[in-house]
Amino acid sequence: MAGDLSLTVRVSRRFDGFALDIDQVFPLQGISALFGPSGSGKTTILRIIAGLETATGVVALGERAWLDSDAGVFVRPHLRGAGLVFQDARLFGHLDVAGNLAFGMKAAGASAADWDMVVGALDLDGLLDRAAGALSGGEKQRVALGRALLAKPALLLLDEPLGALDGRRKMEILPYLQRLATEFKVPTLFVSHSVEEVSQLAAHVTLIEAGRVVASGPTDEMLERPDLQSLTGRFEAGSTLQAVVIGHDQAFRLTRLEVAGQQIIMPMLKSLEVGQRVPLRLRARDVALANGPLAGISIRNQLHGVVADIHPEPDTAFAEVVVDLNGARIQSRVTRFALAELGLVEGAPVVVLVKSVAFDRRGLVNR
Repeated sequence: MAGDLSLTVRVSRRFDGFALDIDQVFPLQGISALFGPSGSGKTTILRIIAGLETATGVVALGERAWLDSDAGVFVRPHLRGAGLVFQDARLFGHLDVAGNLAFGMKAAGASAADWDMVVGALDLDGLLDRAAGALSGGEKQRVALGRALLAKPALLLLDEPLGALDGRRKMEILPYLQRLATEFKVPTLFVSHSVEEVSQLAAHVTLIEAGRVVASGPTDEMLERPDLQSLTGRFEAGSTLQAVVIGHDQAFRLTRLEVAGQQIIMPMLKSLEVGQRVPLRLRARDVALANGPLAGISIRNQLHGVVADIHPEPDTAFAEVVVDLNGARIQSRVTRFALAELGLVEGAPVVVLVKSVAFDRRGLVNR
């Protein structure tokens, strides 16, 4: 793993009426995300880190400065050891897949074992003799990722790697991106404006707006914060529960999981193994609350907890309720009228109701 390696970005730049001022240390344990709306400066930051754009300040990977404008330090892009994967893949059209991959490994001196690992992990064996122009969008991104990995980067930079793909292609490439931390162990920073992508890939997220950092921290905590929903989106607000697979029900095609000592069920995912730990993303709008267990209802998941926090939304009919489930936290978006009618206050016992079909399973396949 990357150990305690971190990326320091302390830079400023002014252009076209836009001011970029960033003073941030990105932890590189697992995958870190730079998240924000279009035009917030995310891609510019990535390009400054890579050395493709200039800025005033400091960029350093660990103790090695790539940019220090006061000291006159500017390491040229090809000497930084950063691997880049862009939204549009940018493969060499005159080369086949094998040629594109070979280009990545030349300067780095990657071995045959490196080749076998990358080609195998990204399922590229059947594509090696294909022309770059004959590939689907998802296949192109896998090849671009493989080319970057074979260059043996000290840091991998992903600029909206799923941005040009449709929903089905995104689901194809997600499992490969998830392996960056677990199999390749390459420090990775990726840019995205999708809560779905960030929640499924990143351990840490930095939120940026109008060229400045708004908040930074563990992904679960950042995406749960009501005060950040203007950036993360109220529609996508929710929680990520850490679950353990405890079995599959073949008769009813269900997967059973344990969360904080309580059982939940969801439509079966045969690729998940018993004992496997998986994150479950659940949107707050899909979570209902009750004063006690309900009988004669189709909702199978009824989890017992305690109201931890209540955040009424000013000038709206809604409130965000955070429920503690023996240490796990789940978010529910309800009307303030329902909150008053149920008499829910902080510290009150509550039952969380979740339909089995509400869990976002898309990021769990092949984890």
